[in-house]
Amino acid sequence: MSALGNPTNVFWHDCAVGKAERQKLINQQGCVVWITGLSGSGKSTLACSLNRELYSRGKLSYVLDGDNVRHGLNKNLGFSPEDRTENIRRVGEVAKLFADTGLICIASLISPYRKDRDACRAMLADANFIEVFMNMPLELCEGRDPKGLYKLARAGKIRGTAGFTGINDPYEPPLNCEIMIEQKDGICPTPCDMTWQVVSYLDEHGFLHA
Repeated sequence: MSALGNPTNVFWHDCAVGKAERQKLINQQGCVVWITGLSGSGKSTLACSLNRELYSRGKLSYVLDGDNVRHGLNKNLGFSPEDRTENIRRVGEVAKLFADTGLICIASLISPYRKDRDACRAMLADANFIEVFMNMPLELCEGRDPKGLYKLARAGKIRGTAGFTGINDPYEPPLNCEIMIEQKDGICPTPCDMTWQVVSYLDEHGFLHA
């Protein structure tokens, strides 16, 4: 998205203290937990619950919330397909930096386009990208409508956007996510159950110790 292109006079500078040393210091492994799904699917609920659980275990994590980053880092971006792509790219780059420090970065964004999420996955050379798909039906999300956005979208009152995800703009579900959160027998999992599912994955794959 930059008009500068790829500069030829910028060089990477390595430091003596690297990711391995930082991970050993805090006894955990840095990664990105990328939570994706429709508005109202429970992304923020899971992100905050997971953050609290990791804190209670003495693990450092940080939440990058889709709405929050639009108040600062991405406040100059709209909701056109191009702006959405740049929004995800920037968050992906920040998430990569957090993971490099040894933190567990929890990114909670609709991130509707598969290619954009895959591009963020590709940023992490060590494949520490854990995609969590909130696989909740549109009817459920629209029924919740915690921010009243679906109602506004249905009424045609959301202006200045290319469309609202799930209504007149597509959501492309992951094809090979690491974790899927979904209903069982028509019942949504509790925040505790969702959190346990993710924490169990992190523990089993060695992220909760160096």
